[in-house]
Amino acid sequence: MPNLDVSAIRNQFPSLSRRVGDSPACFFDGPAGSQVPQSVIDAVAEYYTTMNANGGGAFATSRENDAMLGRARAAVAALLGADDPTNIVFGPNMTTLAFQLARGLGKEWSAGDEIVVTRIDHDANVWPWVRAAEDAGATVRYIPLDPASGTLDLATLDDIVTERTKLVAIGAASNALGTINPVRTVADHAHAVGAEVFVDAVHYAPHARIDVGALGCDYLACSAYKFFGPHVGILWGRRDRLDGLDSYQVRPAADSVPGRWMTGTQNLEGINGTLAAVEYLASLGDQSPDAPLATRLDSAFATIAAYERTLSAKLVADLQAVEGVTVWGVTDPEHFDQRVPTIAITHERHTPQAIAERLGERGIFVWSGHFYALEVTAALDLDPHGVVRIGALHYNTPAEIDRLVDALRALDA
Repeated sequence: MPNLDVSAIRNQFPSLSRRVGDSPACFFDGPAGSQVPQSVIDAVAEYYTTMNANGGGAFATSRENDAMLGRARAAVAALLGADDPTNIVFGPNMTTLAFQLARGLGKEWSAGDEIVVTRIDHDANVWPWVRAAEDAGATVRYIPLDPASGTLDLATLDDIVTERTKLVAIGAASNALGTINPVRTVADHAHAVGAEVFVDAVHYAPHARIDVGALGCDYLACSAYKFFGPHVGILWGRRDRLDGLDSYQVRPAADSVPGRWMTGTQNLEGINGTLAAVEYLASLGDQSPDAPLATRLDSAFATIAAYERTLSAKLVADLQAVEGVTVWGVTDPEHFDQRVPTIAITHERHTPQAIAERLGERGIFVWSGHFYALEVTAALDLDPHGVVRIGALHYNTPAEIDRLVDALRALDA
């Protein structure tokens, strides 16, 4: 497994050189969107200068555009562990794609059917299914969150996922607590009763290797702007289902996959940037001349996960040592393989918003609130203020964590 040269990595991200006053900025805001390397910026610009055209034309820029789209689908398929690039759908964002898919799936549901969501997910993996269930007259059931551990209560699966279940929607990792959910366990349970499985991998994608086969899902969505790319949404689905579901689309595009799920002209410059983001991630792995993209991604994510586990350990331990701070979610070092370095905290004397503002003044970028994880803050009884969310990525450093912790200790100064 190659070593992660964090200094060299940081030099690839122009935004990481930003300063706030006399201090370098600390970007712990990654859960809402990562920074991007220069190669991604260059790819977006390259699109405009070399292939800016719509697809399907009989001229050079259009043909180059079509070729790029094919390469991007192949790269994203490798990123997701999918064997058919034509099952890759691009769109504005994961939320829009989830609503679009829910509209198609919901037309197959009826009264008496049940849809299962969780209390740990982002609302983009809750509300599309709730609304589609309402339209169909189906019932929605929730897998509960255990507040003490910050993990799903799987003891409830037998009661909640039954022969009446049509779909189980689950996130691969919590965007609020950082918990990695046992997707395969839930998927196997769902499939055993004939239900389908949708996975929201938005928060998981920058931290760990995605493999749709290993996860056992029927559909999976993520967003490139969370894994160092532009604002592009991605949906993968089983070919038979994407072919068979009803999609709302203009007539010329309605008969082809993935075109029937990609409404209108796409963010093609962003898709070229997404291709570059996948290639950036692969550059962190095995660089053997004959190593295929999937192999390089395997190696890269093994390296990223190992480094980020050290960040998780330091963040949790150092934050727990700050007087007045509570760390929510998985805090046992023996179980850090069940979390990514996204840490939610509260302070007994300061609101999350006040903390975020004070840290921002010192050049430390964090988020406060619920981050659309409405079920999480409700289950933890943390409304209306929510939490402070501190998100580390592989370009963050232990020294930045030290600055963060020192700033938190200075809140009462």
